[in-house]
Amino acid sequence: MTLANGTPIVAKKIFGPRFSFPLDAGTVFFDGRPLFGPSKTIRGILISVLITTASAPLIGLDLTIGAIVAGAAMAGDLFSSFVKRRLNYQPSSQALGLDQIPESLFPMLACRDALSLTVADIALGVWIFLIGALILSRFLFRAHLRDEPY
Repeated sequence: MTLANGTPIVAKKIFGPRFSFPLDAGTVFFDGRPLFGPSKTIRGILISVLITTASAPLIGLDLTIGAIVAGAAMAGDLFSSFVKRRLNYQPSSQALGLDQIPESLFPMLACRDALSLTVADIALGVWIFLIGALILSRFLFRAHLRDEPY
């Protein structure tokens, strides 16, 4: 999940604005706010799915599981962005919990049967991801890979 969620951040640093097409193409929802915002790009989603899928065998998982994790993590990220826009948060602003929980909960639910995850496994995984993401975000900010420390 960390790879799936982190790959778009690294891709942004590598490619800069190149190939950075907003997924929502500037679409405005009926409330007058962007659907997702400019930071959710086709490049980020594609590279997340490609890298996470290709990397899954390195930790003993099937390619299909890698693709499901990446797709579900990106769906969670888009869900967070959609909700944040409705709550009038600016793109790339912090919303503790909302930024981390869907990005980890969605993939764990999507892989629940394939990985035989229990409710306790999922709760622990979401908690570990939330804490880990907060710590890793600060590290990536200090390493100049993230624009914000969250």
